[in-house]
Amino acid sequence: MIFAGRFAGKVMVVTGAAQGIGRAVALRAAAEGARVLLVDRADFVGDVAAEAAGEAAAFPTDLETHEGGAAAMAAAIERFGRIDILVNNVGGAIRMRPFDRFEPAQIEAEIRRSLYPTMWCCHAVLPHMLAAGGGTIVNVSSNATRGIRRVPYSAAKGGINALTQSIAMEYGEQGIRIVATAPGGTEAPPRRIARNAEGDSAQEQAWMAEAVAQVTASTFVKRYATLEEQVAPILFLASDEASYITGSVLPVAGGDLG
Repeated sequence: MIFAGRFAGKVMVVTGAAQGIGRAVALRAAAEGARVLLVDRADFVGDVAAEAAGEAAAFPTDLETHEGGAAAMAAAIERFGRIDILVNNVGGAIRMRPFDRFEPAQIEAEIRRSLYPTMWCCHAVLPHMLAAGGGTIVNVSSNATRGIRRVPYSAAKGGINALTQSIAMEYGEQGIRIVATAPGGTEAPPRRIARNAEGDSAQEQAWMAEAVAQVTASTFVKRYATLEEQVAPILFLASDEASYITGSVLPVAGGDLG
């Protein structure tokens, strides 16, 4: 369902916008009137921007670095003059395996993938929002703060929840509102870039199957969400309709609170 004009006059930055939830958020926000900067390290994020209704632009960069986050926010200011809304969507488990089987470098990679992009983008956007007198940040966390076979990813998403609540408390009086959704398992088209570039061994595929079974069994409705079921709460929280909601982490996981 499209709410025509809901984001008319607003500038929105969406990270991780080349595929999955981020892509769907960016396209629907543009259809609802937002001017959107789509950010992703995948070059084909430009193809997604070309699909968008209204005014949209792409900015390829690596958000695992502070420089990447700062460059993305600067690009939005240069193109659109301000940032009203930031949707932090970058993240995703790279590997699934028992915690004791993770190598130290693999643990660090999970934290870089699923915590640092959100932290760097929050840090980079705050000066712009403070100068403008306010703004809204929506972080895409996960209900996988409780789950099997992905402890480092769970820790990263727990960090996003803490980041959300702490920024909300620190900057609420300055007009900055920050919230998060905590999606559960979600059906999406096949990824154009694999989550694990090295590929999964047969054992890793078996561990992933165990995690998928746990995620499905933990929901009350015993199924994965659709993309639209994740996009709708993200954009509600980004909108002025949610103006008195801040510091909250909304589970969107079929009853599984994580």
